[in-house]
Amino acid sequence: MADELRARIRSGVLRPGQRMPTQAELAEEFGVERGTVRQALRVLAGDGLLSNITKGSPPRIAEPAPVHAGPRPTSEGLPSRLTEAFSAPAVRVDAVCLTAESLMLALSEPIRLVHEGRVRPESVDVRILLPSRDIYLAFPVAVDGEDEDGAVHGRWLAQRNAQGLVLRHNLLALRSTHGIDVRVTFRALPFTPPVKVYLLNGEEALLAYYMVTRRAEAGDGGPLDMYDVLGAQSLLFSFDRRTGHRDAAFVDQSQMWFDALWETITTDLTLSW
Repeated sequence: MADELRARIRSGVLRPGQRMPTQAELAEEFGVERGTVRQALRVLAGDGLLSNITKGSPPRIAEPAPVHAGPRPTSEGLPSRLTEAFSAPAVRVDAVCLTAESLMLALSEPIRLVHEGRVRPESVDVRILLPSRDIYLAFPVAVDGEDEDGAVHGRWLAQRNAQGLVLRHNLLALRSTHGIDVRVTFRALPFTPPVKVYLLNGEEALLAYYMVTRRAEAGDGGPLDMYDVLGAQSLLFSFDRRTGHRDAAFVDQSQMWFDALWETITTDLTLSW
């Protein structure tokens, strides 16, 4: 029954905004009990195909979920997704990443809109998981495996701390300038994350793979030949709960994964220059 109704919605027989037939009408058409009708409607609602679900009247066919562009590099895709998230009264951003660089840069756009008065959330709660300074990172690492003076690790640590501090400063400034309730919290991971994950308002999960590459960079003691990642260029994939059950399940599982890490094996993280 749910499959047949879903096909009618997707083919346009049942159009967005149109009310569904009553439960009695559906029960008669399909020759089933009303309990079966209610179960089928719950399936469609879980797929995001129904709206205005109340006990008093039949639900309506939901408007199509917004169609996001295909995956784009993180530096291009993340600012627009954060800007949309900041249109909500209560903004919640959870992130797992190697450094806070992409998030720091992407937040400049919604922060600018707040300063211009174009968006005005009541609260902003940001939680960020970053690797601990005390672990051996999978990347960045010296190509020859030797980092006796700690130059490669020290470069990453300086970037992690500086970017996190700038991000926190820019967000906390919204307290004094606009009276927004802002919280920014960091915790330390005991491992190197192979992907970067951003969770926005419990509605959208964004994921990008860290692509490992060899690169050289000047250092105080000479050139640093290392395996590193170019996270800003990693393609960012979006999973939006409004697009259906599959994406909704991915968002929920991603949020559960993040919360479990936050509450169990991570530790307090203090950033310093």
